[in-house]
Amino acid sequence: MARIAGVNIPTQKRVEIGLRSIYGIGPAKAKEICEKLGIPAARRVNQLTDDEVLKIREAIDHGYKVEGDLRREVSLNIKRLMDLGCYRGLRHRKGLPVRGQRTHTNARTRKGKAVAIAGKKK
Repeated sequence: MARIAGVNIPTQKRVEIGLRSIYGIGPAKAKEICEKLGIPAARRVNQLTDDEVLKIREAIDHGYKVEGDLRREVSLNIKRLMDLGCYRGLRHRKGLPVRGQRTHTNARTRKGKAVAIAGKKK
């Protein structure tokens, strides 16, 4: 089992897909890492040699901000907006959509489960 950036990479998946289980690495960065290190697209994680796993680990540690550092940076950015009291910060504070989506209907992911109001029907 390959452990990179504190995350266990699924062994049966292709390397490009398995790297996506690391927070901060998506399809583009995973493909970029594989191309830079010369790992074939069809190679599975369990077929990687220890040397290749080490190269991947070093490339991610030196070239990308992932996992704990990235999560910390994102949460500090949100906290900064909330402390400033700007519009985006207020939306974060209230738990409403931040990027201009409608809230009259929808927005259930951000707002949570709908609460029934007694005597609403007329």
